[in-house]
Amino acid sequence: MTLVATGLGRDYPTPHGPLTVLHDVDLRLTAGETVAIIGPSGSGKSTLLGLLAGLDRPSRGSVLIEGRDPAAMSDREASAFRAARMGFIFQSHRLLPALTAQENVATPLELAGSAEASVRARAWLDRVGLGGRHDHRPRQLSGGEQQRVAVARALAHDPAIVFADEPTGSLDQRTGAAVADLLFSLARERNATLVLVTHDEALAARCARVVRMQDGRIA
Repeated sequence: MTLVATGLGRDYPTPHGPLTVLHDVDLRLTAGETVAIIGPSGSGKSTLLGLLAGLDRPSRGSVLIEGRDPAAMSDREASAFRAARMGFIFQSHRLLPALTAQENVATPLELAGSAEASVRARAWLDRVGLGGRHDHRPRQLSGGEQQRVAVARALAHDPAIVFADEPTGSLDQRTGAAVADLLFSLARERNATLVLVTHDEALAARCARVVRMQDGRIA
C-alpha cells in the first residue's frame, strides 16, 4: 500500500471569504508504516486525516492510494473503495446501538459481500478479548470494550490502511494503553499502514514517524 498526498489544501467558505485550514501538504506513506499526526487544536490534524482517508475532498492537490484518486471517483465507487481497502476508528466508537457486538463487526463484512461475515466477526471479537461478549449490545459494554469492538470492526476485512482519530481519547490511561497495544499489534500482524491523530505524546511516540501540524501546515 502506498499513499501519496501532493499539494493538499482545503478551504471552507465563510461570510468574509474562503478560510484556508490546510496549506499545500505533501506526504507519502508506505505499507506497514505507523504514522502519528499531532499538533494543537485547530492545526489541521483531523482535516488532513479526513482528506487522506477520502472522507472529504480537497480544494487543491490530490491523494493517490495505490495509484487511485478517491476524489476522482463517484460517491459509490469511493465508498466501495474505502470499504474494501480502509479501516476507520474514531474517538467515539460509532457502534450501532441496536446491534450486538458481533452484528456491529459483521455488518461491514456483509455489505462488502462476505459469505462468512458472522464467522469472521466472532473470530475477531475473540482476538480482541471479547469472546464472551458476542451478543452484548454497546450499552452493555464498557468504554474500553466498545473501542475493542471498533478495532475488530476496522480490521476484520484486512484493510491496507487504518485511519484512527483520537482512538484512545475517551478512555482512561490504563484502558487506552491496552486498546493501543491491541491496535498496534494487530496492524503490525496484518502489515497494515496505521495513521492516527492524537493529542497523546506517549501514543505518538509509539509510531515510526510523527507528523507535527501547525496552522494548517506540516511544521
